Amino acid sequence: MEFIRLENQENITTITIHRPEKYNALNKTVVNELLQTFQQLQDDPNTKAIILTGTGEKSFVAGADISELAQLQPPQAKQLSQKGQHLTLLIENFPKPVIAAINGFALGGGLELALACHIRLASQNALLGLPEVSLGVIPGYGGTQRLPRLIGKGKAFELILTGKKIKAQEALEIGLINHVTPPEQLLEEAQKLAKQILHNAPLALSLAIEAVQRGTHLSLEDALNLEADLFSLCCTTQDMKEGTQAFLEKRKPNFQGK
Repeated sequence: MEFIRLENQENITTITIHRPEKYNALNKTVVNELLQTFQQLQDDPNTKAIILTGTGEKSFVAGADISELAQLQPPQAKQLSQKGQHLTLLIENFPKPVIAAINGFALGGGLELALACHIRLASQNALLGLPEVSLGVIPGYGGTQRLPRLIGKGKAFELILTGKKIKAQEALEIGLINHVTPPEQLLEEAQKLAKQILHNAPLALSLAIEAVQRGTHLSLEDALNLEADLFSLCCTTQDMKEGTQAFLEKRKPNFQGK
């Protein structure tokens, strides 16, 4: 691929957006390559978790490619928005844990990519925001929907309507990200977190992701019914039998993802 770099280490695949001359900005090719990559990794047995990051220490994804954006007419704009939404939905509902390692600017479409990930880590030099209104448009890859669900409507309105950019520490304080690290430790900390997650049963992880993602859009009563159904589904797995038996025998479980 032209703009995507992949590296697999201990069943953790790192996806790096590699377009440094444009601060890893999203153009049509990058979006298409990300779609293709996530689709391929869904069924890859060597990928049990994903870290999504950008090349260098300056930018995760600086946003959309403005030269492309400036040429859009309404029909093409809707198609572009829907393609980006398809990508972020794919990431959000990915059956394996996806961690965003935000290594600098995460603006516009870059922040929208990070919002779709299950967990977000950011380096101390990260700058996050949805500045689309300053360009005469609104976030189009799910930002107007995911940000309020994550940090609350009031704060989301402030960030979206002002278009202001916030530093990593403020993003941590409002619940936009999970952890802040020194830039040189970002990928190491993301790897540590992924390894900690992967100590657990793969099917349980997948069902937990499904419970959270689907349940968020349901009434509490329906979401609790969904949780009960998925909990009972866990109890049909070999992993559940192995996990409970290992606990009783005071040993580490050997999960097989079955």
